[in-house]
Amino acid sequence: MKKKTAKKKINVLFIGESWFVHTMEAKGFDVFTFDRYEEATQWIKAALTAEDIQFNHIPCHLVESQFPKTLAALREYDVVMFSDVGANTFNLPMSTFLQLQANPSKLELVREYVAAGGGFAMIGGYLTFQGIQARGAYKNTVMEEILPVDLLTHDDRMEKPQGIAPRVALKDHAVLKDMPKGAWPPVLGYNRVVPKAKAQVVATLDADPMIALMDYGKGRTCAYATDCAPHWSPLAFCEWKGYAVLWRNIARWLAGRP
Repeated sequence: MKKKTAKKKINVLFIGESWFVHTMEAKGFDVFTFDRYEEATQWIKAALTAEDIQFNHIPCHLVESQFPKTLAALREYDVVMFSDVGANTFNLPMSTFLQLQANPSKLELVREYVAAGGGFAMIGGYLTFQGIQARGAYKNTVMEEILPVDLLTHDDRMEKPQGIAPRVALKDHAVLKDMPKGAWPPVLGYNRVVPKAKAQVVATLDADPMIALMDYGKGRTCAYATDCAPHWSPLAFCEWKGYAVLWRNIARWLAGRP
């Protein structure tokens, strides 16, 4: 009897959801400052750490030093995800910005990676898609080419402090397999995007896509238009039992795993 070989884990490279905070306090005559570093990866990391999935994280400030430099290195990962990290972080390495040196385009590398069979997801936030004051700056980049959505030319945030409940649009799609029955918890905002003709819109917020999917070359892409962490994704959503099911399904679909 043949021995069963263990299936290779889906290797996810998650980039973003990190920031530094610089605080100034004034107490009468005295003013002082302090700094701290924060991440909001705990929910997505827990969801994407499973028997068949491995989670790897590059914080925003380490993109320049840690992002794979070749297609072969990037293809070590089955799925790449950007979350709340702007195009400038990829397009402006310090050796280009300060020392005027040419560098390979990291975003073009992602396009080649997907065309060759990789999976890619862009997750919403203040610095993805177009984001606050359009400073996500992904419009007219190669990322817009590979995504299942077109981007607006301006600030695309739809702030919903009252909450807005996602609606399922394709209930039989693989990314919704085993999702709990009933309404999804509301979110508090999202990036407004426009689905391409060949996109599959799986879930919506009002009439806008929340989850849109598309094949690109030999690979697959996902636009997830709200956040995977607070504030847009409140604790009620991050701690909902459907959260982990949904993200594992998205990772498996992007990797081409049943």
